[in-house]
Amino acid sequence: MLVIPPIDPSLQQGISTLAKRMEQVLFEVKRVIVGQDRLLERVLIALLARGHLLVEGMPGLAKTLTVNTLAQVLQAQFKRIQFTPDLMPADLIGSRIFHPRDAAFQTLLGPVFANLLLADEINRAPPKVQSALLEAMQEGQVTIAGQSHPLPKPFVVMATQNPIETEGTYPLPEAQVDRFMMKIIIDYPNADEEFVVVQRVIGAPQQAQPVISHDELLHMQSLCKHVYVDPSLIRYAVSLSAASRDPGSFGLATLGPMLMHGASPRASIWMIEAARALAALRARAYVLPEDVIAVAPDVLRHRISLSDEALASQVDTEQLLKQFIAAVPAPVKPLGS
Repeated sequence: MLVIPPIDPSLQQGISTLAKRMEQVLFEVKRVIVGQDRLLERVLIALLARGHLLVEGMPGLAKTLTVNTLAQVLQAQFKRIQFTPDLMPADLIGSRIFHPRDAAFQTLLGPVFANLLLADEINRAPPKVQSALLEAMQEGQVTIAGQSHPLPKPFVVMATQNPIETEGTYPLPEAQVDRFMMKIIIDYPNADEEFVVVQRVIGAPQQAQPVISHDELLHMQSLCKHVYVDPSLIRYAVSLSAASRDPGSFGLATLGPMLMHGASPRASIWMIEAARALAALRARAYVLPEDVIAVAPDVLRHRISLSDEALASQVDTEQLLKQFIAAVPAPVKPLGS
């Protein structure tokens, strides 16, 4: 059973302030961005949890505009890199240039040195470039000519890939995709949202105003680390990951042949960290089962590999995720005032 101990009033006050400030951030972003509520919420979760996002969607869904607008509101440095087959690691992380006049080498830092980095169509770059970015995501630093350079904080990568035009691409290996906290799949806006999009584009341009400072964002990240997580919720997250590796232990033996491999322990970690951030956005200093359930599909989606049998049976990852969540019982939430 889930047990929530008494929460420190100062912590609860800080979390409530965080939720109000993030609501102001969303209000400003919504002056420019129409729809994409799920994407915006997940980007804020990634910011608070210090994670990275992999976004899959068709071209023209405002992925670049979303991150750029959010950077303006957060007063953060934004960089965009268009991944192409001829991109080199030095184009990403930087290099050392020799200046004949000074007879000395100078280090030129690449565009990876930013707070919000948009890696557009990451699967179009060769594996060595993908590895350079993923190493920066994991270690929080890059090495140029034997010298380490720490990346700025916060540092969040939003990598995109299109579900179409896969010819000539370099799919990310499962071990590298595992570095991303969540994978989000975005769809086209509905008719009403698209109508508003066209209205805004042909009208006067909207400008988002800065809301929070760099230091305030770092303080919010530290606050999320103090959101209480009951051990029963940790066991629940671990069980969800275990169900993807050994479905037979959870009464899902028929799903075993559908899987090549399941989620790694990183999935359990990120489920809890993402649930913490989501609870803070909901003005709570403690995590509830619905927080874990809400983020579980996004955390597990890219960590599950389907077998040939699943593809032949037209079974997709979303169907398996629903069965995993339905088969693993969530902790019982006691009634309270």
